[in-house]
Amino acid sequence: MVGNQHSGGDYTGAVTVANGALATMQNRRVGLPGEFFDESDPAGGEGLDLFRYLHILQKHWLVIVAAIVVSIAVGLTLTLMTQRIYTAAVTLQIDKEAPRVLDGDSLNSPRDVTSYDEFFQTQYGLLNSRSLALRTVDRLNLVNDSAFLKAYGIGPEARRDPERLRQSLAGILQGSLQVTPVQRSRLVRVAFSSPDPNVSARIANGIAENFISSTLERRFDASSYARKFLEERIASIREKLEASERQLVDYAKAEQIVSIGGGGAAKPGEASGGGGESGGNQSLLNSSLSGLNSALTEARAARIMAEERWRQAQRGSGADLPEVMQSPTIQALTNSRSALEADYQQKLQTYRPEFPEMVQLKTRIGELDRQIQAEVSTIQGSIKRQYDMAVGQERSFEAQVNRLTGASLDLRGRTIQYDIIQREVDTNRTLYDGLLQRYKEIGVAGGLSTNNVSVVDPARVPGAPSKPQPVKNLIAAAFIGLLLGLGASFLLEALDETVRAPQDVEPQLGLPLLGTIPKLEKGLSPAEAAMNIRSHFSEAYYSARTALQFSTDSGVPKSILVVSARPSEGKTTSAINLAQSLARLGARVLLVDADLRNPSVHRALRAQNEAGLSNYLSGAASIDQLAQAVDVPNLLVMTSGPLPPSPAELLSSSRLTELLQEAMETFDHVVIDGPPVMGLADAPLIGSRAASTVLVVEAGKTGRRLVKAAIRRMRLANSRLLGVLLTKFDARNTSYGYGYGYGYGYQYSYDYGAKPALPPQA
Repeated sequence: MVGNQHSGGDYTGAVTVANGALATMQNRRVGLPGEFFDESDPAGGEGLDLFRYLHILQKHWLVIVAAIVVSIAVGLTLTLMTQRIYTAAVTLQIDKEAPRVLDGDSLNSPRDVTSYDEFFQTQYGLLNSRSLALRTVDRLNLVNDSAFLKAYGIGPEARRDPERLRQSLAGILQGSLQVTPVQRSRLVRVAFSSPDPNVSARIANGIAENFISSTLERRFDASSYARKFLEERIASIREKLEASERQLVDYAKAEQIVSIGGGGAAKPGEASGGGGESGGNQSLLNSSLSGLNSALTEARAARIMAEERWRQAQRGSGADLPEVMQSPTIQALTNSRSALEADYQQKLQTYRPEFPEMVQLKTRIGELDRQIQAEVSTIQGSIKRQYDMAVGQERSFEAQVNRLTGASLDLRGRTIQYDIIQREVDTNRTLYDGLLQRYKEIGVAGGLSTNNVSVVDPARVPGAPSKPQPVKNLIAAAFIGLLLGLGASFLLEALDETVRAPQDVEPQLGLPLLGTIPKLEKGLSPAEAAMNIRSHFSEAYYSARTALQFSTDSGVPKSILVVSARPSEGKTTSAINLAQSLARLGARVLLVDADLRNPSVHRALRAQNEAGLSNYLSGAASIDQLAQAVDVPNLLVMTSGPLPPSPAELLSSSRLTELLQEAMETFDHVVIDGPPVMGLADAPLIGSRAASTVLVVEAGKTGRRLVKAAIRRMRLANSRLLGVLLTKFDARNTSYGYGYGYGYGYQYSYDYGAKPALPPQA
């Protein structure tokens, strides 16, 4: 019946969505069974779909508003029921170091802390410490403070155990205290909250004052302890120093050790020993040994040089010695001989060698040679004597060095213990001087009592409560409600498995979208909407028809089966309107009502149903006898006829194939209105014979799993699925319900259509 299409809705955007299917079909040709069917999401990775999220928020806006309203109501109730709390705060300045008065470091200086943060974290911990809370309780006498006890609802019976009450009040102070450092400064905000504003201000100031006084006391106590400790250490070190000095002097006397430093100054301890006149001088011995060792080195170098000169003098005649060549006597004799030799050679040209004058010259030359040789011998003797003297001096120095070396080694063995005692004396004196200086500094610094904590702003009595804060509470409640509403909306959307929008069809079902049929307005029937060929309803089916033209290589398939997963999804309305759309193109179309359990085509088109498909399948009539003309030109209708007892057996006969073959010879297209797929065997039987199948899915009603199960059933029967028609789509809100049914007594049953159909409503 035409009433399968529910009323109500808006057609805005329906034609655009339906035309989108045309573009899809132009690019994607549906062919073999199983094509495009994938339960995974092929659209994954397309990015953030903001329109989908906006659609979810629009669809579940009532849930979001309800969550916000409930949260605000709860927040308002809690705000009104919450006790008024007043907060008073005092601002402290905490310096890392107290003002420096002495050049030396103070014993309590926070420079002992390894890092800046650790120091301030320690101060925050001290402000929150239980010892400070107990100190404040005692100093302010809170155990007997009626205003404080009344503010916290503590009755007189609690005073029976003062110590327990004292510990409880300290816990209250710790729990109500807030220590907040001011960022990038040395300021700290110490706040205290209580039901009484005067109590809050008094406690905040009391905590600050007690923190400052406790800091001073800790510094003073530390100084007192340090002085006492240093006094004990100084006395002990003084005794050790005196004992070690006496031991050093006694040992130096016993071993005859006198230490002489540079410039004759004695080492520490020598003056008290009185051993400056003793023999066995370690420093003198070492100094003498060092001097003799240097002299030995020089003597050895001189001996080597003298030895080299003597060896040179022993080689040859000695005329090439430097001393010989530099001797004035030898030079004068050599010059005289050269003059006589020149005169002799000159006269030799005139006289014979036997000539008396020549003999006399020769004799004089010989005499000069003897004198020269005698002078050379004298120089050689001098070099020999120098060499002998150098050797003797070297041996003398070497003997003395050997003697002093033995004495030095012996003395070194005796000075080992002396050095040990000397180091002990030096160590004790250093410790004693350092402790004495530290003791003097602490004595002066302890009397100054400097502090590194000061009050910047004292706490004042608050004029308004800090808690509750109605505006903040309501804003927080509204925000929480918004989060809860959003979470509930997305949870409901995640639990919703229905196909709601055209963009969900292909990713979720794996089939192309052939068209989107808008939901009709309330009071408007599908027949009335179809009469206006310019309505959104008619345009949507025109777009679906156009999409079918691109579904195969040969255009619109010859036979088209229109089915749905369950009843009341608009398959009958879709079959009728698709047939009418094809007929308006001038094609001869036969519309067959193959729903032999609950037929409705005859009621929608006001046709006779005394004879129809069941008669043809049983062999009682032909197509010409059963086809009826309707108001639409080129459109003939074959109704279901009498309902058979076993529709599945009748549809499984060969007569159904013969019907399609015979009809396709006479008509251009055959549109079959089939029964629902789930729970019945009729639709798969018809789908295996028809050239193509169109699956109708109701937007916002049919679950994805049910539709996928229907698709699997049709494909197991080798049905060629062209795509999906999304019906009853509301572009504004796809979550509205639908008020009337298909007319079946119940869904997915094998006694489908057992109850008599209701008459068509006007």
